[in-house]
Amino acid sequence: MGCCSSASAAQSSKREWKPLEDRSCTDIPWLLLFVLFCIGMGFICGFSVATGAAARLVSGYDSYGNICGQRNAKLEAIANSGLDHTHRKYVFFLDPCNLDLINRKIKSMALCVAACPRQELKTLSDVQKFAEINGSALCSYNIKPSEYTLTAKSSAFCPKLPVPASAPIPFFHRCAPVNISCYAKFAEALITFVSDNSVLHRLISGVMTSKEIILGLCLLSLVLSMILMVIIRYISRVLVWILTILVILGSLGGTGVLWWLYAKQRRSPKETVIPEQLQIAEDNLRALLIYAISATVFTVILFLIMLVMRKRVALTIALFHVAGKVFIHLPLLVFQPFWTFFALVLFWAYWIMTLLFLGTTGSAVQNEQGFVEYKISGPLQYMWWYHVVGLIWISEFILACQQMTVAGAVVTYYFTRDKRNLPFTPILASVNRLIRYHLGTVAKGSFIITLVKIPRMILMYIHSQLKGKENACARCMLKSCICCLWCLEKCLSYLNQNAYTATAINSTNFCTSAKDAFVILVENALRVAAINTVGDFMLFLGKVLIVCSTGLAGIMLLNYQQDYTVWVLPLIIVCLFAFLVAHCFLSIYEMVVDVLFLCFAIDTKYNDGSPGREFYMDKVLMLRKR
Repeated sequence: MGCCSSASAAQSSKREWKPLEDRSCTDIPWLLLFVLFCIGMGFICGFSVATGAAARLVSGYDSYGNICGQRNAKLEAIANSGLDHTHRKYVFFLDPCNLDLINRKIKSMALCVAACPRQELKTLSDVQKFAEINGSALCSYNIKPSEYTLTAKSSAFCPKLPVPASAPIPFFHRCAPVNISCYAKFAEALITFVSDNSVLHRLISGVMTSKEIILGLCLLSLVLSMILMVIIRYISRVLVWILTILVILGSLGGTGVLWWLYAKQRRSPKETVIPEQLQIAEDNLRALLIYAISATVFTVILFLIMLVMRKRVALTIALFHVAGKVFIHLPLLVFQPFWTFFALVLFWAYWIMTLLFLGTTGSAVQNEQGFVEYKISGPLQYMWWYHVVGLIWISEFILACQQMTVAGAVVTYYFTRDKRNLPFTPILASVNRLIRYHLGTVAKGSFIITLVKIPRMILMYIHSQLKGKENACARCMLKSCICCLWCLEKCLSYLNQNAYTATAINSTNFCTSAKDAFVILVENALRVAAINTVGDFMLFLGKVLIVCSTGLAGIMLLNYQQDYTVWVLPLIIVCLFAFLVAHCFLSIYEMVVDVLFLCFAIDTKYNDGSPGREFYMDKVLMLRKR
């Protein structure tokens, strides 16, 4: 793992709070635990593939346990099993629109057929003709095609009429209806505003016919996000002062209006008012007085806070300015979201495929309808939970690797006095340090977040299952617990990020780094509050700007399209993608600002500008160090 015995001396000596040349591996037991956990994830995937789940997933199987496209072995006590389906490669459902929304499966008999019906079959005669021409029997194996129109079994063992036109799903050999209106019931369960099939059809049509525009607008949001990251350091001062002026004018205006209304109500004549109306007028006057006093107190407190934090707000502006310089010196930071997203997509694809394998592994059992299902029994049935924990932990691990990589690169930039002496690729150097020394720290930090996420997700699941059944007290308690766990998760995430920065500086383990970072943050509580309020609001305005710009361009472009009637869904897709892209890029910017602040706080605490203790900070920050 790149551990060096000579690095232990640096850790035992007094830390100087600057990037160390000689590093040591941190939290090695946690790295070993994470590796063992990943081996367990690999075992689950291997088990599901080895037990035949891969063939059942890809080729599909009928209601009697026969895998389509191959010769099958006889299953004990199960009729119609052990058939030769070498020439029947596709799974066909007799009633594909009969969906079980709760268990997320099709409640229909499944058969292996030689071909999917490409055209709608309206009568049993059409079904019989299709079987004779194509050699693909769509009724149960016990009924010959010549008997489709003669036997009474056809109503139960033949497809529901009319049979919709279908086509095989690529790579998965299932016959799926071509017309998506077949799934209107399922779609309505997911999209509550869809009340009829025609609306859903028009929405999907709008997406398909405007796919080029959607792609172009998504690229536009990507370009706008990258441009904003470059220019935000120049407009940060303007944004902050505009925000400050609006808050001041809003508070003064609201307070003034309330006092004016109170004075006007108090001077209005009351001789002609009847007793009931007089009582109402007095209540309103009392309420206005309370509101006016409360607004006055709020305005005074707000002014005092702004007076105290004006220098901290200036520090936020300076940090944004320096963050812009960081991106100029470290341009590869801009591409960090791409690598993280790519790694997450690869892992999620693996996780979903393994989940699908697990869904078809196990032993064959008959359900209440007499159809074959594959279920895992014994201790192996708890592999699902292990797999879900793996989804959360490894996803958090990948995100934490991004945070550690960014922290390492920004720390290198900050603590290099002469920026011309920066390494050729600080990002790659940071990745190298992460892989060689600090994967254990990242594994531990991500596991702590996982420990908080899992109970919150369990409570959210319980709340969704009990919706409408629990009493008001239980509902309130559940929501309170979910909210508390969410707040704890956010606090721990922020502390973890700063702990990674401390690790990137001093090469200390997670607990030591978290403790040191927490002490620094507490000592600079007001500065932290200013950065997390003003800074976050500025970045939020940036996200709104990108979404609005992309949405406006989308409206102008989609307005010229006359091939469809509804373009609400394409516009929503574009705006959601624009917000996601803006969030990914500006979250990197926010991460850089947070790392710069911790480095700045450490610099001001341990250095004073005297010979031998010179500041590392930029000249812009030098003016804001008090």
